[in-house]
Amino acid sequence: MTGERINTTVTRFILLGFSEFPKLRIILFVVFLGTYLSTVVWNLGLIILIRMDSCLHTPMYFFLSNLSFLDFCYVTSTTPKMLSDFFEKPKPISSMGCITQYFFFSTLGLSECCLLTAMAYDRYVAICNPLLYTAIMSPTVCVWMVVGAYMTGFSGSLVELCALLQLNFCGPNIVNHFFCDLPQLLVLSCSETFFLQATRFVIAVIFGVTSVLVIVVSYAYIVGSMVKISSVEGKSKAFNTCASHLTVVTLFFGSGLFVNMHPISGNYLGYDKIASVFYTMVIPMLNPLIYCLRNKEIKDALKRWKKQMFSYSQWQLKVW
Repeated sequence: MTGERINTTVTRFILLGFSEFPKLRIILFVVFLGTYLSTVVWNLGLIILIRMDSCLHTPMYFFLSNLSFLDFCYVTSTTPKMLSDFFEKPKPISSMGCITQYFFFSTLGLSECCLLTAMAYDRYVAICNPLLYTAIMSPTVCVWMVVGAYMTGFSGSLVELCALLQLNFCGPNIVNHFFCDLPQLLVLSCSETFFLQATRFVIAVIFGVTSVLVIVVSYAYIVGSMVKISSVEGKSKAFNTCASHLTVVTLFFGSGLFVNMHPISGNYLGYDKIASVFYTMVIPMLNPLIYCLRNKEIKDALKRWKKQMFSYSQWQLKVW
């Protein structure tokens, strides 16, 4: 499918989505719909569980509930449009709608980057300074750290947005992707894109490299403290509190590194589409599972919730 050559400014883009697999359309739709619904249910369920159970009202679970909120918004910024496009041909999106979608997608991604860094600091304080943990990680500090993550992500994305709005699109208007990602928009622009590419690189360095350095330093201190713990049970408990976070960090930054380390060219855009499925859908679905499967406190909270629901059901039967 070739792009439309037009002489005026492009007012809409055509998303190719997964149109190169027409025979797999129904299968892909069912798989992606199931993945999206699972992501929504698991992340919102985790948020509700943390809010309802007073035993989970700690800094670590406050950050975790915000991570689930970001994952829910992150997957919702792209997936519903992609799912609806399975039944539309062509798959149009207005130019401002396309730019707006990328802005929200970028804001949520950068905010999650900052939040994961804040969570690493939380684990550092909990293991390296347990006696001062409550004082250092006070509710006010936790709220400001989360607000700071959101505002920092918003600011970084706003810089990209301002640079993106300076570009002109004269055709073609075919986006070989299922959402409006920046690399795909750059190759379609008829303006000079060096400034935006430089801006994108700087933001990637500021957010990516800085976050990774803070996380690495935090875990270096954590490992040093764990070595000093004499009991096997104490080491196991300290490791379990960090293992989930480390897994999520590895998946998030690993996928981001893969996407951002190759040059922007048409030869790589097909690979971007496949990689994007992983970091826009699979990772947000896996995050709540990663934190729940090995977490005894969340398992205990689920047991308490089931017990409360059973007691409530028994009471309802007696009333009737």
